[in-house]
Amino acid sequence: MTLRRSVVWLVVAMAAATTGRQSSAQEMPVVLGERSRAQVVDRWLAERFETVVPMLMNREDVDVWVVMSREYNEDPVIKTMLPAKWMAARRRTILVFRRTPNGSIDRAAVSRYAVGDAFPSSWNPEEEPDQWKRAVEIIGEYDPRTIAVNTSSTFGLADGVTHTDYEALVRELPEGLKDRVVSGEALAIGWLETRTDSEMAVYSQICRIAHQIIAEGLSDAVIQPGVTTTDDVEWWYRDRIRSLGLDTWFHPTVSLQRADAGARDGDFSSAEESAVVMPGDLLHVDFGITYLRLNTDTQQHAYVLRPGEVSAPAGLIAALRVGNRLQDILTGEFTTGRTGNQILEAALNKARAERIDATIYTHPIGFHGHAAGPTIGLWDQQGGVPGAGDYPLFPNTAYSIELNAAVPVPEWRGKKVRIMLEEDAFFDGRQVRYIDGRQMELLLIPRQ
Repeated sequence: MTLRRSVVWLVVAMAAATTGRQSSAQEMPVVLGERSRAQVVDRWLAERFETVVPMLMNREDVDVWVVMSREYNEDPVIKTMLPAKWMAARRRTILVFRRTPNGSIDRAAVSRYAVGDAFPSSWNPEEEPDQWKRAVEIIGEYDPRTIAVNTSSTFGLADGVTHTDYEALVRELPEGLKDRVVSGEALAIGWLETRTDSEMAVYSQICRIAHQIIAEGLSDAVIQPGVTTTDDVEWWYRDRIRSLGLDTWFHPTVSLQRADAGARDGDFSSAEESAVVMPGDLLHVDFGITYLRLNTDTQQHAYVLRPGEVSAPAGLIAALRVGNRLQDILTGEFTTGRTGNQILEAALNKARAERIDATIYTHPIGFHGHAAGPTIGLWDQQGGVPGAGDYPLFPNTAYSIELNAAVPVPEWRGKKVRIMLEEDAFFDGRQVRYIDGRQMELLLIPRQ
């Protein structure tokens, strides 16, 4: 059995052991206990070290990659490389990946402790008290042409080495190696953005958990029109996440649009004031969870039925279709090697040709919520994003397809409603697929 298949089988077996039966579409998918989660995370890590790191170091033609941090001041990359039982780096932790003369990648921890099973300890302080000297011995053993460290002026996630550690490393390197130090930006972003088959086998269920929680909150099990406020629903989401033993990477937001209120403009820089939910409101939620070190980011809409209504106004239903069409336009522009800015420009041009009032602000998703990879617009930068928008699209990467379309609604006297959608999707190098589908119908409160 391959490692990838064994990881998938482990998750399936744990789910069966926990529930004893399959979940129906109306039930919450299984959420593993802490021990089972740790086993999954560590198996995924083992697979990533054997597959993702060699692929990246060969792709970028890097001989040595050094990832280093001190306790409680961790590089964002090293936090994703630590075994599940490690909550932080220990003392100073230095991880070294080396491309050997035969082309394989070996790993070493220049640390008093081994770092899980993947990084044996390669430093004995009793033999060599100076940790940096030992690190340089290991780095220089194969006379590397390039020594990558995590520095980046563009991506914070790839700029994790501290000034102190960088200076200490370079100071200790012999003169012949000092000028071989290069930015590890491409390695850091590649490590963070690349999703494996094993991760994707489970990511769909992680997104399904998020979708289920969203649906629970946007229902009359939580919302009593005329009483419940948008703040109430936000805090219900926080409590519900915690009750499942999950985390969130941002505070959920719930807002509303209604026929007799001012139109929401394009400024998303501040939260709206809390409001009482009333019949006839179009609700919007922005919501995400963290589970098995992976994150979700989702925005959906619900309509609160007026007395006698059994569906949303036709204008709102049509507006959602426009939002879905904008999603199709954007994902249709995903092509390997294209930059985020090129994708943005092409999608906006096509949207304008179809007379869609569009704003696109899509970002990668994965180990972080606003994750590593190409930025495809920001809500306040529709002409492109220098730096992060110039990064190219690679296969086996995931994105939160985030955007909005402003659409006039006849039943609301022609007022424009912003259909603000966000769904997590995976790009396999050929096409984009939504990891757990997308919203194509408005949720109704109460359900019909």
